[in-house]
Amino acid sequence: MNPPSQPPPNPEAFATTHWTRVLEACGDSSEAKAALSDLCALYYAPVHAFIRRDARDEEAARDLTQEFFSRLLGRQGIHQVDPTRGRFRSFLLGAVKHFLADMRDRDARLKRGAGYIIETLQPETDTSAGLQMPDPNAPSPDQVFDRKWALTLLERALAVLTEEHKSEGKSAQFEVLKVWLTGDNETIAQSEAAQQLGANEGTVKVTIHRLRRRFREVIKMEIGRTVQDTAQVNDELHELLQALR
Repeated sequence: MNPPSQPPPNPEAFATTHWTRVLEACGDSSEAKAALSDLCALYYAPVHAFIRRDARDEEAARDLTQEFFSRLLGRQGIHQVDPTRGRFRSFLLGAVKHFLADMRDRDARLKRGAGYIIETLQPETDTSAGLQMPDPNAPSPDQVFDRKWALTLLERALAVLTEEHKSEGKSAQFEVLKVWLTGDNETIAQSEAAQQLGANEGTVKVTIHRLRRRFREVIKMEIGRTVQDTAQVNDELHELLQALR
């Protein structure tokens, strides 16, 4: 099954807090449904990453992720939202945990109802690798969710800047300079970038500074769509930076 479609983000749409629209309309209006669908598209990858830690394989993870969003978009559970939570990310993480708990309970009931007899393997017949101890250094599912959320936001912000530079006829310039946004600039100096672009190094330095500032603006606009109060944007930006570390 395919994830919800993710059209190229429109920076002008970010001024509206989509999560607020969902809360105010209680999910009943066409506007609220569209806003919720857009938010779900943004969070498909983080939810899938969280569920993958719990699912038996990739196919099961995809099916569970699709089922979760189908229920959410079908209004099951959205009417129980606590507006004081404020952040769509907080609501969604709690919702997916509840969903997985329900799925485990359902599977347990099905096994009992089908009359399955759970037998313990004798040591001499057990061909498994034995008890797998969790890696204490591995990130928690919550950390996996937050990191994937952060990376998805960065990807969407880069997509916005790509479209902006394309419309301005500056795609070649952006391709050279975007490494200063992604942290991949260790292999190229600003002087080398200036040479590639046929510009002086001072101009390139100013352009990179402006590009970074615009990148931060777009990220904040992306975050603003997922909170109830835009005053929470800086807090979410801090969480994003923490997740990337």
